[in-house]
Amino acid sequence: MSTSPLRSFLTALSVAFIAMSAAACGDGRNTVRESPFPPMDVRVAKAAVRPLRQTFEAGGIVKARTTAQIASRIAAELLEVRVQPGDRVRQGQIVAALDDRDVAARRAQAQASSLAAQSSAASADAERESAGARLTLARENHRRIESLREKNSATPQELDRAIAELRTAESAVRAAEARAAEVSASVTAAQAATRAAEVAASFSTIVAPFDGLITNRLLEPGNMAAPGVPLLTIETADGFRLEVHIDAARARAVDVGDAAAVNLDGSSVTDAISGRVVEVARAIDPTSHAYLVKVELPPGAAVRSGAFARARFTTEQRQVLAVPLSAIVRRGQLSLVFVVDGTGRARMRAVTAGEKSDDWIEVLAGVQPGETVIVSPPAPLVDGAAVRAIGGRQ
Repeated sequence: MSTSPLRSFLTALSVAFIAMSAAACGDGRNTVRESPFPPMDVRVAKAAVRPLRQTFEAGGIVKARTTAQIASRIAAELLEVRVQPGDRVRQGQIVAALDDRDVAARRAQAQASSLAAQSSAASADAERESAGARLTLARENHRRIESLREKNSATPQELDRAIAELRTAESAVRAAEARAAEVSASVTAAQAATRAAEVAASFSTIVAPFDGLITNRLLEPGNMAAPGVPLLTIETADGFRLEVHIDAARARAVDVGDAAAVNLDGSSVTDAISGRVVEVARAIDPTSHAYLVKVELPPGAAVRSGAFARARFTTEQRQVLAVPLSAIVRRGQLSLVFVVDGTGRARMRAVTAGEKSDDWIEVLAGVQPGETVIVSPPAPLVDGAAVRAIGGRQ
């Protein structure tokens, strides 16, 4: 009986505690807890349909505007190479020397033959003059005998002899003239052979065809140089071109004079060089099944021949749903954007990105026109975070 008041007190205390707990639980179901973090300031933009130029890229190799392989035009031993890769040369500068003993001997032989032909020509001219003098004498003798025969002062035999001597003299003149013509032709041939030998002798020294830079040395002294076998490679240093191959479907959209943004291997989009299309092949390359397009790079561009680069071409405009390029977040193979919902919270969405143009990018799926996306999302931004727009772009 003494414990009844204490038991009653404990029972009442338990009921009161349960009631307070129930009241607290009821309040939790009817209220929304405030976020412990303030809204994050972000810049936003509207996803909208806008005109966007379609672009495509093609890779290729940078080449000098003019490149030549220097080769010998005669077969001879290579005695000396006077330049190294990286040397700048002037047009006409001697870059290599060949063994010229053989061509020098042929030149001397041709010169001797030319002198002999000229001597023969002098002898033929003398023979022709002699034949001409005998013909003149024979004509005078024939005229005189013929006049005497008309007066019966000469016999028929004397007239016949004068006629025969005239015919012989005329034949001698014709033979002398033919001989002179033959010798003259021999002189011409000998002179031509001499010039050819002199030209061949000049081939023993190899010169630079234009001002440029030596890029490769292919033969060393002691090797046998032959016609068509390259010795050196030279290229001009006043300009470079990017040569790319474009398939037939896209090549129709490229024409001479079009602009192209060129990115060297390893460079970013912001480092693009402005190029200009200067040549579009009119026949398809049977090897690559594509058209060769040459893009001229601006003077002074920091490029070297042989470097790989990509050219970005821009074609016609079309209406697409686009967002700022800086709104796209790349995570692995995924393209994501943060969309601001009606409660002021950032919602992450996966999107399908399309073509890029300047600082806009086409969105094929994942965003609807008019939705607000966050531009250049801050690194701490996560899905569901509260945000506050402080500015944007149209």
